[in-house]
Formats: sequence, structure tokens, C-alpha cells
Amino acid sequence: MSILNESIRKQVRDLFDQQLKQPVGVLFFNTKNDCETCSDTQQLLEEVISLSDKLFLDVHDLEDEAELAQKFHIDKVPGIIFVGKDGDQLIDYGIRMLGIPSGHEFSTLIHDLILVSGRDSELEQKTRDELKKLTKPVHLQVFVTPT
Repeated sequence: MSILNESIRKQVRDLFDQQLKQPVGVLFFNTKNDCETCSDTQQLLEEVISLSDKLFLDVHDLEDEAELAQKFHIDKVPGIIFVGKDGDQLIDYGIRMLGIPSGHEFSTLIHDLILVSGRDSELEQKTRDELKKLTKPVHLQVFVTPT
């Protein structure tokens, strides 16, 4: 049974056809142990990824591939990483989602894929200039709760 209905699939496919520019990978981390939403998250990602040949999905296990999870700073599941792809090279833009991207977060999932595909943050020049002034790393997190 599909998570996305045909109307949503068509809307997303059309959006991807118009706006996806470069290949984008989704690295998905799940676990065999105690993850209530991992299966649904993987199914949702598989359905979204299937809507464009510019997208690919790599599925990983948090425990079995602990070194890779640590490399990408993933310590919770379901964990989603958005990467650009240039040949065999993966370009990590630091964009992560934890938890199932359903409800309002579904549009964030789609927007993140398009954003990484464009290889540009879309930040205004003034913001870029201010960010260049940072002298040490900043860890920014946005939390949402399902309603």
C-alpha cells in the first residue's frame, strides 16, 4: 500500500521535473531495534525518490554501520541526510532530518531535495556576508513536533 496518493505523486513529480537540477542522494539510517517509524519513513523515502531519476536512496543501519553514522553525525533514527552527487563524490551540505517527514515536514523534505539539487542555499548576499564573519562552527537545530 502506497503512502502517497496519485495526486500527490503527480504534484511532486511535476515539481521535480521543473526544479531538480543536479543529482541528489538521500542517506537513510534506520535500525533493527526499537524504531517505531523507520519502516514508514523508508517507504515514504522510496516513494519520493522513485519520482525522479535525479534522486537516489542509500539505506544504512545505525548499529551495523556505526562508523558511517558517526562520520555523518547521526545518532538517532530514523535519520535522513541530503547530499549532492558529483560523479562518485558525495557532497555533504549538513542538512539532516530526524524522524518521519510527514505532515508539514513532508514539504520540508521536498524543499530540501530541491535546495540540494540547486547547489545553492538561496540565502541573500547580506546573510552570506554575515555568515562569513563567523569564527567558529555553529550547530543549528530546528525542532518540530507532530500534531
